[in-house]
Amino acid sequence: MNLVFLGPPGSGKGTQAKRISQRLGLLHLSTGDLLREAVKDGTELGKKAQKYMETGSLVPDDLIIGLIEEKLQTGFLNGGFILDGFPRTIPQAEALKMMLEKHNKSIDRSILLSVSDEEVIKRLSGRFYCPKCNAGYNYPMQLPKRDGLCDLDGTKLLRRPDDEEEVVRKRLDVYKKQTSPIVAFYKKESILRDVPGNGGGPDGVTERLLKVLEEVA
Repeated sequence: MNLVFLGPPGSGKGTQAKRISQRLGLLHLSTGDLLREAVKDGTELGKKAQKYMETGSLVPDDLIIGLIEEKLQTGFLNGGFILDGFPRTIPQAEALKMMLEKHNKSIDRSILLSVSDEEVIKRLSGRFYCPKCNAGYNYPMQLPKRDGLCDLDGTKLLRRPDDEEEVVRKRLDVYKKQTSPIVAFYKKESILRDVPGNGGGPDGVTERLLKVLEEVA
């Protein structure tokens, strides 16, 4: 089973991709992890990607596709995979489709985790972290024992600049402009499934996802 997970920032797609991959024995692939691993392993593609990463530039689509193909060729993806946060554009989706077809594979389902703008803002603006140990907290879901202080080392908790409400709203606008064509692409392929990303907590979302994926198994 090969899956693509889509969803706005704060939708929990990374968390759910990890959970589903563990439950179904799939490999969870995020582009960030793929890039870091290739650089660490010193592969040819990793060396090329490193040049872009060191200057803070966007890594070209063909390199990302190449990294996924590299994994396919080593047999790591034979048991199925979940792509988290990729593709983000139509050219990426088309390139991914063509590359998979070369290996007689395809994307079985594209999962869109739907969460309202207000819920995303609530989730992200409630996130705080410890600048010393990087521990994460969330108001009101995961409170520290002492208000505003890290449980582990007592350091004052901070909010990341991109979790401020105004920034979150801009991130949502970018996401909608970027992702709506991808949603249309997978809808046209008849493999898109829209799953509510809130209600029942993370466990409830996981169960809904497993139910939707039963039709593929």
